[in-house]
Amino acid sequence: MDSWNEIKTAYQVARLGTVSAAAESLGVHRATVIRHIDALEAELGRKFFQRHIRGYTPTEAGEDLLRVAQATEEQLSQWALRTRGDGIELSGELVITAVEGVTELCVPAMRAFLRKHPKTTIRLLTSTRLFKLEYGEAHIALRVGAQPQEPDNVVRPLKTLEIALYGHRTYIEQYGQPSSTADCSDHNFIGADPSVPKRTWQAWYDQNVPAKRIVFLSTSNVVIEQAVRDGIGLGMLPVHSVHGNPDMIQVMPPEQAWNVHLWAVTHRDLHRSAKVQAMLGLLSAI
Repeated sequence: MDSWNEIKTAYQVARLGTVSAAAESLGVHRATVIRHIDALEAELGRKFFQRHIRGYTPTEAGEDLLRVAQATEEQLSQWALRTRGDGIELSGELVITAVEGVTELCVPAMRAFLRKHPKTTIRLLTSTRLFKLEYGEAHIALRVGAQPQEPDNVVRPLKTLEIALYGHRTYIEQYGQPSSTADCSDHNFIGADPSVPKRTWQAWYDQNVPAKRIVFLSTSNVVIEQAVRDGIGLGMLPVHSVHGNPDMIQVMPPEQAWNVHLWAVTHRDLHRSAKVQAMLGLLSAI
């Protein structure tokens, strides 16, 4: 297959939504964009877009092309960075936002970044507020939950975080360890305050834990974990955060429904910058 230019054009249309925006991004006339798409669809015998008055909407085949082309672009960008690699001297500030509970996973990658690029500075901002990448509030956002859908952002999956039910040794020694889900109604629990978005495990709490047994609630993941560590009650915690701690006892193993997905999000205008690519390359290995 010899249609790289056409594929690149179709990717830009799928990503940006209009022929005019794709033409501007590629530096070509809009007629060239239309010709490339028509040629690609004719060669492969598939429709990649639904045409309408406000732009082009990808079909199922177009969505598949978008996913493959985006991954390919990211890999080529990383390869180019590695090829130029050691000859680039990075400097200045790199701003990263993250929610509490994932920073300990990412700080080792940041340490490696600073060692490799000693003239840089990292600002790591932890907040429940959703920073606006389109306004330049950050270079990279580390987000959890459903895949972010902002149209001008590039989203990369980093890791799936397993969640399990834990209790501290002091709590287990005093109150015992539940032997089944039914036993949980006799134990104290740590929960998330209703003012924050529901956690992945909240449905299990609603079904199995009486409200009166949730004795401590917080908006902070860090505080929830500390409450479990202090023996106040049982609580849902990321497996990585307590791994290797013999005092933290896993009461129930992880369930798929409790999993949390971690994403790296960048704005398309900054995604290809050397600093962002260098940091993303290290984060992808966490």
